[in-house]
Amino acid sequence: MSHVRYGIVGLGGMGRQHASYLNAGSIHGAVLTAVSDTFPAAQQWAQTNLSTSVAFFESYTAMLDSGLVDAIIVATPHYFHPDLAVQALHKQLHVLIEKPAGVYTQQVRQMNEVALASGKTFGIMYNQRTNPVFAKVRDMIASGELGTIKRFNWIITDWYRSQAYYASGSWRATWAHEGGGVLMNQSPHNIDLMLWTLGMMPSRVRAFCHFGKHHTIEVEDDVTAYMECENGATGVYITTTGDAPGTNRYEVSGDRGKIVVEDNAITFWRLRQSEPEFNATNTQPFGAPEVWKIPIPVAGGAGPQHPGITQNFTDAILHGTPLLAPGIEGINGLTLVNAMYLSTWTDNWVDVPFDEHAFLAQLNQRRAPRERSN
Repeated sequence: MSHVRYGIVGLGGMGRQHASYLNAGSIHGAVLTAVSDTFPAAQQWAQTNLSTSVAFFESYTAMLDSGLVDAIIVATPHYFHPDLAVQALHKQLHVLIEKPAGVYTQQVRQMNEVALASGKTFGIMYNQRTNPVFAKVRDMIASGELGTIKRFNWIITDWYRSQAYYASGSWRATWAHEGGGVLMNQSPHNIDLMLWTLGMMPSRVRAFCHFGKHHTIEVEDDVTAYMECENGATGVYITTTGDAPGTNRYEVSGDRGKIVVEDNAITFWRLRQSEPEFNATNTQPFGAPEVWKIPIPVAGGAGPQHPGITQNFTDAILHGTPLLAPGIEGINGLTLVNAMYLSTWTDNWVDVPFDEHAFLAQLNQRRAPRERSN
């Protein structure tokens, strides 16, 4: 295979973005050959903005069976991601899904099993993994420069959305169609980056999700979650779409110092002696380890983002390049989000892994009223 022929399902905002850079030839070794959507407006957009060589299909199945595509990008509403991915994998096509991987872990786990059995390349559009800042943080933690992780906190409250945003589509901020609020729509990238850089998953969660606190919506728009890990590390994750101005600050503390990410820059407070070593030998009541404040150099701006993930995915198909964002890792962040919901709904701690059947039962109770009204 000299190039990968791409098909895109879903020509909403993200689908159109993927179609545009593929159609422009921005991805080496890739060509856009087909798109699929059920809405007439999408067909009109495709005819106006894409090459005449790009076939349009109202039927996703027909696109899969057309013989025109080697790989699919799934850019539909969240609930459809696993089912559409599974259909394509069964057709022996490579699959790149948009985030989140799905709405509940049970369906995503089944998708992962099909992907692993298929032998095809399976990725997820975690474009923030291309950001050199977070790649550097991940490397610093993995290399042991920070020592043993003790604490992590992310305040990500600059996701402000007005009521007009939620009113712009009837599917927005609903359990039946979007599957959640700020945790399911805006936060998947941040939660993925947190788990990806830390290299570990919390073992239990106590979350407080506030539903419709700042907007007239049924899902959460304000969240504070406390997490505990097997190694004793603790974490706090705070997010909302109701703060203006907001904050975006990620902080990780270890026994060798502290990393802070803010304004797309890294500051490392490096201890010359590890805190446990200092504590064991210090004799001064108010003594503290010597610390150096070090700005960490990072080149490359925000990274190549969505095209970068698509290029990496294409290279994985053509050349066996390791995936930056394997699709099976999409379940990690979703597991934490589902645990946060379940903790709030049950007003209790939730162990990770949790009872997936119990979670789905709770979710279905909230989906049912809206689904019946439709």
